[in-house]
Amino acid sequence: MKATLFVLLALGAAATASAADAKRSATDLEAREIYAKIISIPSQLGNGKVPEVAEYLAGRFRAAGFPDSDIHVLPFKGEGDQTASLVVRYRGTGKGGKPILLMAHMDVVAAKREDWERDPYTLVEENGYFFGRGTYDDKQGVVALTSTFLRLKAEKFVPSRDLIIYFSGDEETAQATALDAARNHRDLIDAEFALNADAGAGTLEETTGKALYYSMQTAEKTYADFTLTTHNAGGHSSLPRADNAIYDLAVALQKVSKYQAPVMWNDTTLASLRMAGQQIPGELGAALARFAANPRDAEAAAAIAREPGYVGQTRTTCVATMLSGGHAPNALPQSASANVNCRIFPGVKIDDVRAALQDVVGTGVEVKLVGEPLSSDASPLRKDVVAAVTKAVHSVRPGIPVVPAQGSGASDGLVFRSIGIPTYGTDGNFMKPNEKFSHGLNERLTVQSFYDSLTFWHVLVTELAGPRR
Repeated sequence: MKATLFVLLALGAAATASAADAKRSATDLEAREIYAKIISIPSQLGNGKVPEVAEYLAGRFRAAGFPDSDIHVLPFKGEGDQTASLVVRYRGTGKGGKPILLMAHMDVVAAKREDWERDPYTLVEENGYFFGRGTYDDKQGVVALTSTFLRLKAEKFVPSRDLIIYFSGDEETAQATALDAARNHRDLIDAEFALNADAGAGTLEETTGKALYYSMQTAEKTYADFTLTTHNAGGHSSLPRADNAIYDLAVALQKVSKYQAPVMWNDTTLASLRMAGQQIPGELGAALARFAANPRDAEAAAAIAREPGYVGQTRTTCVATMLSGGHAPNALPQSASANVNCRIFPGVKIDDVRAALQDVVGTGVEVKLVGEPLSSDASPLRKDVVAAVTKAVHSVRPGIPVVPAQGSGASDGLVFRSIGIPTYGTDGNFMKPNEKFSHGLNERLTVQSFYDSLTFWHVLVTELAGPRR
């Protein structure tokens, strides 16, 4: 009986989806087809599947009439995995100036089938959502930009400047493909500014679903990892001593857990927090409003620091993320180490953060920077970009205020800002805070948001690259 009921419910859901699809435009249906295909390709680290996504998309562009000379699949060997970037140029008249770069990423975070309610690599439409790994982060961005190029080509649209799609292949890990493009293929991706579909979104009220405001990302914090290591001569575990590398590291991490970096702000964060304070009820909303009015309000800053969703807007944050230690179960540890991940406020030097951590944990703990992290300044608030994004937002959510925002994470936008290409995180998605499942189980995106993004990008691109008036 239960099996029969399940089948009937599934058939009913499929029938509803089919009825809805019947009302969709050819552009919408093509976008959904591409969405389903690239969701089905498990393009996480270690699978070597990103080139398959790139080649599939390149084939769609060729079929739409883009010449081979304007389509570039850039193979890249990184972190033990074969990956790739994809660059596609849409030729314009050049009357509008230098090109615009349009960005997203083809890779995803790994998903274990046994942990998910549905197959993460099969696009499932159910109860008003699309489910699957990458439905939100960031294959929907890949599809929205691809669909926009295909639609404009079919409409015989001639942009006033070249438009360049750049899809990276390892944004979720090393961002080496974006660095490769920036350093070794600048001629293919050079632009006056970039629009990043992997950032920026609208916020819906949690209970009513009412659209509150739209955040356009203009800045990102620097991603930096530090290794904290303790050392000891070790010895036999039957002869324990007070000094122990693992205990010493545990004490150091307790100090890190209590450390708070100085409160900071900039024009972008104050504008973003001011808008959030107007929309969020209760103590948090009041604290956000007070901080935006006076960022030296210590009580407001302390209240914000207790909220994981907002603490990153007011300071550099550092948190332990990985541990290792010891070399044998019957030996005293000769060393122990932890990875501490910091998201550094724009304008703060990376070495100053390392020095602050060293001061916190003391001289008995070695603090080393991992790799060569990038940092960048905030992008200027260009009037043409703000106006075009506002028009695109209002095409799907009329009258909603648009505010600049600073990302607490890091995307490929950080790479391009670091080489002098101002980058703006923007996409057509509107979501409730509790609907954000990127990197997590049962990742989803509302069906309405997916299709709204297609409208959003068409309006945005034609506004910025339409015929010169």
